[in-house]
Amino acid sequence: MTQSQLARLAPDATPEAVVEVIMRDGGVVIEGLFGDSTIEGIKKDLDPVLDEVDNGHDEVFAGNRTKRASGLFARTEHMATIALNPLYRSVAERILNKPINIFFGEESVPNPTGMHVGATMAIKIGPGQGAQPLHRDDSVWLWRHPTYQREARVQIMVAVSDFTAGNGGTLVIPGSHLWDDERPPRLDEAVPTEMKAGSALIWIGSTYHGGGRNTTADQYRFGLSMGYDLAFLRPEENPFLTYTLDQIRSFPEEIQRALDWSSEHYVGWVEVDGQMSDPMDLLGRDDYTAIGAGLPGRA
Repeated sequence: MTQSQLARLAPDATPEAVVEVIMRDGGVVIEGLFGDSTIEGIKKDLDPVLDEVDNGHDEVFAGNRTKRASGLFARTEHMATIALNPLYRSVAERILNKPINIFFGEESVPNPTGMHVGATMAIKIGPGQGAQPLHRDDSVWLWRHPTYQREARVQIMVAVSDFTAGNGGTLVIPGSHLWDDERPPRLDEAVPTEMKAGSALIWIGSTYHGGGRNTTADQYRFGLSMGYDLAFLRPEENPFLTYTLDQIRSFPEEIQRALDWSSEHYVGWVEVDGQMSDPMDLLGRDDYTAIGAGLPGRA
């Protein structure tokens, strides 16, 4: 029997407690995770962006009464606040960063998996929008289930407006992360995420979920979402074409690394002056001026 609602925890919950609930239920609501200044700042920065974009052009997934915007690290400084939130980041690290031992010669050493930002998205679900098909986000990598060994993604949806059952609060099927790939999700098994602005839903890539149906006459449901993914998986949103070099240089170092300007987990290096180098080294060089062109040391 499906739960009638997701478990709810306070923002001072320990990462271990949050992970325990997520791995049991597939997701959890953290009440009041972000303060009023963050939420109001997101609205101020992103309302004009979303006002300028068209609704989606399909009725099935993107929604023909839903507005979306991505590339959010360049559009609001508060995106870094979300990504670097200590609780969310710690939960993602505990779920994703499970090292395995590999041999270097005869020595067995731990090899950490690491994580990076997979995508960012601001979403406004408009009045009259139907429910999104229930889906698993890790399907983009053809992940198989149940995922006994390793999850691919830990995602957060921040309520910028209140989320209700009527305005399209994210639908989640608790426990569906434990299903195999032969069981289809049914809408009557899903529960709506209801939470106040500033609260957040955190869930994993194997959990069935989807945008809810907005039955209101005049309410937009506004949420901001991002995912931390395993560092060796290709991100959904291409950071090298999304952000300019000047924008990348303006971000905190933790965000630069999270947007794949790092080879600390053995993938993503670049050859400079005949050496396999970390892309972070390029950001401090005046002679590096363009992404994908004019690499120092190349004629």
